[in-house]
Amino acid sequence: MRDITYPPVIVTAKTLFKLSGMKFQMSGTEHIPRTGGAVLAANHIGYVDFVFDGLAAQPSKRLVRFMAKKEAFEGATGKLMRSFHHIPVDRAQGEASYNMAVDYLRDGEVVGIFPEATISRSMEIKELKTGAVRMAAEAGVPLIPMVTWGTQLLKTKDHPSDFTSRGRTVALHVGAPLEVTGEDPVAETQKLREAMARLLDKAITEYPVSPEGQWWAPARHGGTAPTPEEAARLDAEELAARAARRAERQD
Repeated sequence: MRDITYPPVIVTAKTLFKLSGMKFQMSGTEHIPRTGGAVLAANHIGYVDFVFDGLAAQPSKRLVRFMAKKEAFEGATGKLMRSFHHIPVDRAQGEASYNMAVDYLRDGEVVGIFPEATISRSMEIKELKTGAVRMAAEAGVPLIPMVTWGTQLLKTKDHPSDFTSRGRTVALHVGAPLEVTGEDPVAETQKLREAMARLLDKAITEYPVSPEGQWWAPARHGGTAPTPEEAARLDAEELAARAARRAERQD
């Protein structure tokens, strides 16, 4: 797969991160294979997660092809996304993007996926979709759990964006590959969720800022983010409001 824009954009991004005083905590990056396909399954806490998640594959000299909602492939940004060979996802018709991801994996690419499907308001690991497990099993590649932490401080749901504060820390923790068969996608997805939850606890514990009293930290760790139950209610309200707006446009 020919990449013209992806490598120079990564170099530019790294330069900008350095100029902004951004710091990185990384662990487990050796788990991302230097060759061959793999599914990189990451948590989702902010709108810019994929910008940073790919950095975890840099020590292995790999480029990650992320699955992202089709709206991200519109306009000028969409041209850039397509040049990176990312995979557009139509949530109403996901079979095409699923098949494209499996083809990428069989061709030896690393495919990045957010199995929670939406941003977690609770900052915890939400219930996961089974797609990551099914893709890895069908393509015969390892499933690699990953957690990002700190990106919610830049841009996430229900809070103002902040791209100007200096000295932010972003943590990228990668877990050991999980071998999956696809025989029981639900059970194997639960194992993935447990692995991601362990990585999340590691990320929060090792983060240079205490979670106590912070809006961006889970209630379980002393933060003030919504509990998973409260977050589920907010998600349901958001979906209902979105459906109502669609209905109004159709009238």
